[in-house]
Amino acid sequence: MRMFEPSGFPLKRLLLTPGTAWRAVLPLLYLSVPALVLSVPAYFLSEPALADPVKVWTTGAYSFSDELGGFHITSVSGIGTKEDPLIIKEELNTATPVTLTIRATKPIEPFGKAGEVANGVMYMRIDVLNNSALPWVEFQFELQEILDHPSVFGDGLSFDQRNKTPDNIWSSNFADFDRRFEPYDQLLFKNGKVDPLKTATFDFLITDYTPRWTFYIVQDPRIPTG
Repeated sequence: MRMFEPSGFPLKRLLLTPGTAWRAVLPLLYLSVPALVLSVPAYFLSEPALADPVKVWTTGAYSFSDELGGFHITSVSGIGTKEDPLIIKEELNTATPVTLTIRATKPIEPFGKAGEVANGVMYMRIDVLNNSALPWVEFQFELQEILDHPSVFGDGLSFDQRNKTPDNIWSSNFADFDRRFEPYDQLLFKNGKVDPLKTATFDFLITDYTPRWTFYIVQDPRIPTG
């Protein structure tokens, strides 16, 4: 049946004016929201657990990270020369090996100017706070180009292997040291002790004649066995 309406006033305009349309639609949207929310998996609604942020410290042409755990870097400085060595200050919370991650942050150029490029010659000083609650009677450093793999003779990375009588290896707490180059690149400090909550300083030179973007130093505090 045909419906009559006043001239100039279509019935559909009265039924679907913008205000009227929104007033009709909004209650429907409101009613549908709870159902939508309930249908979303719970892990989308809850806040994700945030891991502790990894602190990356940068100085000279390198960055230093404690991302592999067991210790904390507290500061870094220097460029890696004998006059201005790379100084890494750490706190070890364990008496088991921990690994320091080192990355080049500037172009690699063997024997280039320290601080401006990663030149493969790194005079280093590591200050380590013993926060393990156990005394350390030895302390060993090991170089690795590939994580968890020994640094072999041919990779060019070593504790200044070419120098047979090094005068730049020293510790505040240990009287002697041994260097080992095959099948590992290791530097062991011995004949001394680091008591809990005390700090030991270690000086040494790292040389890498084929520099890589990333390498590692495993730090191994030794405790009394008897």
